[in-house]
Amino acid sequence: MTNFAAMIKIAIVEDNNALRQSLCNLFNETEGMQCVASLNNLLNIVSEINKSKPDVILMDIGLPHISGIEGVRTIRENFNAAEILMFTVFEDDEKIFEALKAGASGYLLKKSSPEEIIEAIRSLYYGGSPMSASIARKVILSFQNNHTDHREDFQLTTREKEILHSLVDGLSYKKLAEKYFISISTVRTHIRHIYEKLHVNTKTQAVAKVLKK
Repeated sequence: MTNFAAMIKIAIVEDNNALRQSLCNLFNETEGMQCVASLNNLLNIVSEINKSKPDVILMDIGLPHISGIEGVRTIRENFNAAEILMFTVFEDDEKIFEALKAGASGYLLKKSSPEEIIEAIRSLYYGGSPMSASIARKVILSFQNNHTDHREDFQLTTREKEILHSLVDGLSYKKLAEKYFISISTVRTHIRHIYEKLHVNTKTQAVAKVLKK
């Protein structure tokens, strides 16, 4: 009997066979998660998603034949419900912006620990926008660079600023909850509100907006 409200179904798109199998095993061995698709490319992604119906798609950017960024666009055109978490070695601004602009809801680096991967999947499923700390830092810097021009649009509370800067410092959602004596659910809510205050319709557009040069 799982302790979670629902079984999170996950599809993996990764061309490194060993890594893909390792991730699939990780999810299947984690309570409340199930790997429903394991793909090494995006050639049949629409039919595969139709068949497996995942809640979350963990996807690399540097894929053969079709790039992960193009894959995000294809998935977004055909499936509105599935959340996409980029899982990649790329840390440059252009790749981050293109992935988020295309419709990804989170951006995780491959050097992330198994615990961080599991936490990111759960966060995404329950409405968060997980990002590795170094990626969050780039978002913060872009936010600060654009803050002067959008001062009336981006009025964060003191707690929201504390949460976001602590995330940039590398604190996990669990550590954030412990630091501020709040629940993990409350942490997710604060992060969601940060993006909502950018006056856009989705968290994806919110992150893309502050990254945009």
